[in-house]
Amino acid sequence: MTAQTVGRRVVTNMSLSLDGHYAGHDAEDMGWVMPYAHTDVARDHLTRLWESATTALLGRVNAEGFLSFWPSVIGMEGADPRDEGFAKWLVDADKVVLSSTLEQAPWERTTIASKPAADVVADLKTTEGGDILVLSSASVIKALLAADEADRLALTIFPIFLGGGPRLFDDGLPAGRWELVSQAAGEHGTLSLVYDRVR
Repeated sequence: MTAQTVGRRVVTNMSLSLDGHYAGHDAEDMGWVMPYAHTDVARDHLTRLWESATTALLGRVNAEGFLSFWPSVIGMEGADPRDEGFAKWLVDADKVVLSSTLEQAPWERTTIASKPAADVVADLKTTEGGDILVLSSASVIKALLAADEADRLALTIFPIFLGGGPRLFDDGLPAGRWELVSQAAGEHGTLSLVYDRVR
């Protein structure tokens, strides 16, 4: 029996290098992502994720990055319709930002939560709605994996070695099996993989 048979799913989405890093030695430099993020396979992958989600769950740093950039894509000349669709979804979706420093949300439809990620997810799962989509927030995803609270693991693998930097999968995660539910390959050797937690 898989986790998505009942209630709201927690869907985590992250891009990784082929050698398993979500960032290089300079965590601020995400230039390595750009050649691959604009591929059809990456855009289609993200579209499939947000179409069934009604809540975005983000860490503060990612929220600041996402919410300062994506709204500007709406109506942008030449924008890919999939990018514009995601931007509109992000603006309209309920957003929960995990932060112990923000006291007030500077964005609409946003709640600030200063509790652990697993507690926030437990609260969200008691409410009505679609998937809870965790957007590239490594600290949040790592906490949910450690607590075994992720129901779907969506990965985009880019064919580049970063040679170092932080990894998504730490030693000591709870043992468990994951089932591959979709896969696609695209330009530049980009792969999208989606796994569901088997419980």
